[in-house]
Amino acid sequence: MATAVLSSKGQITLPKEVRRKLGVETGDRVEFVETEEGMFALIAATRDIRELKGAIGKPARAVNVEDMNRAITRRGAGR
Repeated sequence: MATAVLSSKGQITLPKEVRRKLGVETGDRVEFVETEEGMFALIAATRDIRELKGAIGKPARAVNVEDMNRAITRRGAGR
């Protein structure tokens, strides 16, 4: 099991094995996601948003801004 020590400034150094398995390097970001009270998952946040291009298919028909605003208004009114 990999462990780390919390510094007086609240910083930790990720063990080499953890950095390797996460695929993170100097300057990369990581996220701490609470999975349950007192338990956190450490997730590499190194992906560029542009990598998501094409992950969702094109809509069946084009939607204009006015239609989007009406849908947002309807959705908000229903709450």
